[in-house]
Amino acid sequence: MEFLEAHIDPSEKILDLGVENPFSVIMRNHNFNVDNTSGEDLDLHTEAVQTSTYNVVTAFEIFEHLVAPYNVLANIKAKKLVATVPLKLWFSSAYRSKTDMRDRHFHEFEDWQFDWLLEKAGWTIKSRKKWTNPVNKLGLRPVLRYFTPRYYAIYAERT
Repeated sequence: MEFLEAHIDPSEKILDLGVENPFSVIMRNHNFNVDNTSGEDLDLHTEAVQTSTYNVVTAFEIFEHLVAPYNVLANIKAKKLVATVPLKLWFSSAYRSKTDMRDRHFHEFEDWQFDWLLEKAGWTIKSRKKWTNPVNKLGLRPVLRYFTPRYYAIYAERT
């Protein structure tokens, strides 16, 4: 929320990619004007982002699920983008739910890969932030999670 509030004015109209989720509710509780996409497969239906009625598109943990995130990024009509993606960890393989076909990561990006994807799609990154995801478990991987950034956030504007 701090990252979003630092870059986006609550008066701006936001299209949050994906179905309504707990963070959509948090944004509304912080007086942001947020609509969600209806949950269509964005790899097949980019028309959801082709509307010019929104100033901002947010995509929190969405692009890693898409086979072709470039197509969505290139078709966004809003002038501002706030997005987060999980970073690729050298000590852990990509996430894959065995029971939910939609809950799988096709991509887990290195920061430079996501930056390049955004640049190719016509975005200029204005701000970045990384953070860790510590877990309260024993073992080598849980210790590494205390020090290794797991998530990457960007604020970008259309060039």
